[in-house]
Amino acid sequence: MTRLAHERYCDEIAHQVGELRSVVTSGTDLSRAVPTTPDWSLEQLVRHLGGALRWVALMVRTGAERETPEEDVPGFGGPEARGAAAALDAWLAESGDLVVGALREAGPDARVWSWAGVGNAGFWARRMTHEVTVHRADATLAAGLPYDVAPEVAADAVDEWLEIVEWAQRTLPDDEVHGLRGPLRTIHLHATDTAPDGAAEWLIRLDEEGVSWSHGYEKATVALRGPLTWVLLAFYRRVPLDDPRIEVLGERAVLEHWLERATFG
Repeated sequence: MTRLAHERYCDEIAHQVGELRSVVTSGTDLSRAVPTTPDWSLEQLVRHLGGALRWVALMVRTGAERETPEEDVPGFGGPEARGAAAALDAWLAESGDLVVGALREAGPDARVWSWAGVGNAGFWARRMTHEVTVHRADATLAAGLPYDVAPEVAADAVDEWLEIVEWAQRTLPDDEVHGLRGPLRTIHLHATDTAPDGAAEWLIRLDEEGVSWSHGYEKATVALRGPLTWVLLAFYRRVPLDDPRIEVLGERAVLEHWLERATFG
């Protein structure tokens, strides 16, 4: 699948931040634990995400040539008051405006440091789109509210994760992903609610050379099937593999091993 346009990523960040703000102001207890990020409460999750948005906004705006320390980011930690939904909402709104404004002004080709060796603002537009998309799922599921995501965004999030896994195995010799090497096994991801054009189907190959992948269908060692939103959330370990909205066919242990080792996100 072709990556989304830079402006589409910017629009989606703004949309996802708006959806997350609706969780913050929904009356949900901000001290509620987030099951999918068990070290955080809902408020801690929102503060983490808002700080990340401000961090990226500053680096893009200044064309940073190296990683900017968090302590140099104005407003990184969020409002002083704890448990105050209105203050947290206002801070999150400003965080979203800052990053979207910086990304729009810079354009996709502006040079800026990144941890993945793709040194441009386009990397950060895509990365923050999916950072907000998945953490919004964390918050929404914790609050017991409905969640969905546009199909093109969900599919691109799967693509991005697979690309990051490939980058990790090329670049990080001690990464968990190297534990996936071994005899040939394949994983098929299949969205059952999208057009049958192969764009929302993935074949992941695990062998002695590591991880490779492509779009399309092929009979696999194990298959993960279901609506695209829920395939995404299972693939990001946000819902369990026994969730009734998805099904696992074949050797489930292969998929479980992948989820243990491909730990980004």
